[in-house]
Amino acid sequence: MLSFANELRVNLPEHLMGTNRFQAMNKLMTINSEWRKEAFYKVKSILLKMYELDASDMEMGGFGSNNMIWYRIYGVKSPHKEYGEISHDSASFMLLSLLTEEGKVDLLKNKNSDLSVGFKIEGQPVDARFRCDIYYENGSLAGSFRKINQTLYPIEALNFEEIIRKRFHLNFEKRGLVLITGITGSGKSTTLDAIVNMNNAESKGHIIIIGHPIEFIHRSIGCIIRHREVGDDVLSFKSGTREALRQDPDIIVVGEMRDAETMATVLEITDSGHKVFSTLHTSSAIESIHRIVGEFPPDEQERIRNRLADTLSVVVSQKLVPTVDNKLILSKEVLSVNASVIAAIKNNNVTEIYQMISEGKRHGMISMEQDLYNLCKKGLISKENALNYSNNKSRMTQLLQY
Repeated sequence: MLSFANELRVNLPEHLMGTNRFQAMNKLMTINSEWRKEAFYKVKSILLKMYELDASDMEMGGFGSNNMIWYRIYGVKSPHKEYGEISHDSASFMLLSLLTEEGKVDLLKNKNSDLSVGFKIEGQPVDARFRCDIYYENGSLAGSFRKINQTLYPIEALNFEEIIRKRFHLNFEKRGLVLITGITGSGKSTTLDAIVNMNNAESKGHIIIIGHPIEFIHRSIGCIIRHREVGDDVLSFKSGTREALRQDPDIIVVGEMRDAETMATVLEITDSGHKVFSTLHTSSAIESIHRIVGEFPPDEQERIRNRLADTLSVVVSQKLVPTVDNKLILSKEVLSVNASVIAAIKNNNVTEIYQMISEGKRHGMISMEQDLYNLCKKGLISKENALNYSNNKSRMTQLLQY
């Protein structure tokens, strides 16, 4: 894989492990600039291969990779044999070649480094961009990479009801918290970017995006859009969110609510009259509400419930489901907060919300099971996948019997 792989092995004593081994690699990289250049272009070619394969993710390095490059294609992750075997040291060296000196310090200190990388592609108007996580695994470096889609989906392509699209829109609602939730790889960023793009094209204002890392770079059209990356432009989601209040925003996008401090800050700035979008790693609207409230001590939970009820506007919980032709399609649950939902949250009767979603079609709401059933009825997904991807198995079984 690397022309200097044997020299690399000879110059790295066997007794060096973990951080000491990576530091030795970095010294060799500094001395041999051509080695770094070759390693960089090799990992670049592995990443660009994702476009040819239509892969969403790539894994390399570490004991678990079994010396192979792994790609996820339409939801299935498997080794790609074209590159042959790659030694742990070669993979570690390639991963180090992607990092700045500051990034290497961060990696060696925290055993992990999150970053985004971009490459120009000849003849293409936009760069290829990837979200990366480089981390320690069993004495070697491993890397997980996500391809950042550089094609913006129009909001209409995501099949939200018009009443819900208006709740996303600055022209129709000036305040409120919108949550886009789902597991990693469920398309949350794609949905957020479509919403930002809609507001950018159709409204006038100031949008501040705080991300870790920043993925899609929006060009200012009707709105001025600021991108602030955690670690490079701002210290944390919490500090970036607080700082945004002094920057005259109309919309604030907080890439992820990871902890109670960030959640509290998001609720505070929404309560102050701003429109805020954020994400959570949850699979349903009810789970999202439980997750936020549960992040706080018991003596604070009633206050958080009341503030959440007063600020929450829409919750979208989404999944990417395999289709019958082995591709992926979006399925989603949509909660639109109204007076009944507000009362249920404040009175800690959150379990009642599922029924409100199921019966809320006129308000643009739909449950995950109803959406899966619709996809199944259209012949786009199998009954097995409808059941596998549902949150409420008993309800899904009932729907499939109709």
